[in-house]
Amino acid sequence: MSISVSELTKVYGDQKALDGISFEAPSGQVLGFLGPNGAGKTTTMKILTCYLSQTSGSASVCGHDVSTDSLEVRKLVGYLPEHNPLYKDMYVREYLSFVGRANKIERVSQRTETLIEQTGLGREAHKPIGALSKGYRQRVGLAQALMHDPQVLILDEPTSGLDPNQLAEIRKLISELGKEKTVIFSTHIMQEVQALCDRVIIINQGRLVADDPIGRLQQRLSGGQVLTVEFDRSVAKQQLLKIQGVDRVETNPGSTTFRLYVDSADDVRPAVFRYAVDQGLVLLGLQREDLSVEEVFRALTN
Repeated sequence: MSISVSELTKVYGDQKALDGISFEAPSGQVLGFLGPNGAGKTTTMKILTCYLSQTSGSASVCGHDVSTDSLEVRKLVGYLPEHNPLYKDMYVREYLSFVGRANKIERVSQRTETLIEQTGLGREAHKPIGALSKGYRQRVGLAQALMHDPQVLILDEPTSGLDPNQLAEIRKLISELGKEKTVIFSTHIMQEVQALCDRVIIINQGRLVADDPIGRLQQRLSGGQVLTVEFDRSVAKQQLLKIQGVDRVETNPGSTTFRLYVDSADDVRPAVFRYAVDQGLVLLGLQREDLSVEEVFRALTN
């Protein structure tokens, strides 16, 4: 495992910011790290990047313990914090070259130009960082996190301040990076999680409340599936309850559209189709619904 966390706890005075969370993240996976403000996301990220020490528990990156082998961990991790610290009086190309030399990168100029192209900084590379928009500063921060070609990339709110075009470009880049690196990123943009993540971890008040692939998490919370069905005429709800697997039916009086709540993960759409044929009904629509990531998030953190 690229990242392994076991019973990680962090206490500030009387406040327990992290309360014994455990998870693992393999290489080649994009992991969404979600939670309300103050839930402990940034604290976890700072421990994994050796900016903070834990009160108890353990964490390792590529087999190196963050407490006893922090220098090796730092070599393996690229980190973009929520508040992106940059030298604003330096020019973009100058700053990235400086970061490269600090990391003892060979062929710094070549690596700098590669990252400028990869992160879409070409038009702004001749400008001082202080003159850039927030979105372009985020790109500079991402480029510096990638400078030493880390095996693990930890991004705290990486798309904050980006316009829709920039969002699409950075999301594509994160998706590509996730094919060969371990990427952990936090965000409050739920559509981003649905589009990018292989897996989601949700923490609330310092405790881990979910750790699942998105599809499994949605199924688990909905208790199975929800199907929206439309016929050419109204049907008695009691008749639809006879379909094997259908646990509950919702509709409005006189409506020809029904929501079928299924109590298992089995696909009951063939049974619904057969029911329509047997009853001489025309099936105008049949669609499986999933809880949105936002609904899942609210259900677990409210």
